[in-house]
Amino acid sequence: MITVDDALAQLMTLVSVLEAEDVPLIEAAGRVLAADVSARRDQPPFAASAMDGYALKSTEVEQHSILKVIGESAAGHRFDGQVGPGQAVRIFTGAPVPEGADFVVIQEDITRNGDLITIANAPSSNSNIRAKGNDFAIGSTLDAPRVLTPSDIALLASMNVATVPVIRRPDVALISTGDELVMPGDTPGPDQIIASNTFGLKAMIDALGAHARILPIARDNTASLRTAFKLARGADLVITIGGASVGDHDLVGKVAADLGLEQSFYKVAMRPGKPLMAGRMNEAAMVGLPGNPVSAMICGKIFIAPMIEAMLGLDTNAPTLLKAQLTEPLTANGPRQHYMRALLDGSEIRAFDRQDSALLTVLASANALLIRAPFDPARKTGEIVDYLPL
Repeated sequence: MITVDDALAQLMTLVSVLEAEDVPLIEAAGRVLAADVSARRDQPPFAASAMDGYALKSTEVEQHSILKVIGESAAGHRFDGQVGPGQAVRIFTGAPVPEGADFVVIQEDITRNGDLITIANAPSSNSNIRAKGNDFAIGSTLDAPRVLTPSDIALLASMNVATVPVIRRPDVALISTGDELVMPGDTPGPDQIIASNTFGLKAMIDALGAHARILPIARDNTASLRTAFKLARGADLVITIGGASVGDHDLVGKVAADLGLEQSFYKVAMRPGKPLMAGRMNEAAMVGLPGNPVSAMICGKIFIAPMIEAMLGLDTNAPTLLKAQLTEPLTANGPRQHYMRALLDGSEIRAFDRQDSALLTVLASANALLIRAPFDPARKTGEIVDYLPL
């Protein structure tokens, strides 16, 4: 068995950053920006009023001053003339500030009588003008790599960017194995269960920015497994679920080896998740996950998520472990690193009493993984422990 850190390091050698593709801006949300993108215009593209009011010369901004209104400037409809001494232009928020003006007196500080205005209240020192390029200028960049948020999409649109370079979504093939499995919605036989792992992993993988394909369940025979691997061709990452142990019906390793798998490792010193296999096969990375649902999901978080992020060109540094205070004692840990389902409440944490790797209800109730190092001694209430949020 190898350590979790060694397993993760070897998994990272199996994947690399995928190529870029151009997509329409409307489809870019949630994608990973592949290259820096530069603004094609200034924003705002002209000096713009920040308020409704009157544009005039700053040298004439004085309480009780009287000026003549010579026109109007609205958003999309600028005033084409020039503001001279003793003159003002009615202006609205977002409108271009006319030539000759460098100050906007807000309308609340003005009284108007026909074409004449009086500055009734003492104006503030704020000019109420947004300078040209105040937000960004031509050539300003949105830097890659980054997962594009709704705010990023709005910024790119404002930059007049209609097509965005993004990293191609990793194509992940998911193969559940076992005669005991049926798909959700089917009627299981008396000895069968529902294939839950595949759907949980797909949800996790898709949320990370990849695209997971759920392939037909591979039965516990060589021909069925060969067919499943054939259907997985073209994927960047092939994930099998179950059948990677050493039982009489665990055929994944043998069939994969016959099809050219170059195995990197088998078995990791972790709990849950010990029977984990990985390597390369037909130009794709391949990971064989344990069949127990909690084991598969936790291995997905610890191992599959960093692999997806690496293919997307994102930061693959190990996540920083967080700290919390135990509210209940823990017994001594065994020789494997233990990822205990736990409930975090503020700065306090407690592990669930039941840690069986088949209990999805416990996983669904957990919001953290309390991490125990190999041979971690018994812990008392109040001690500080490591955790990862779920």
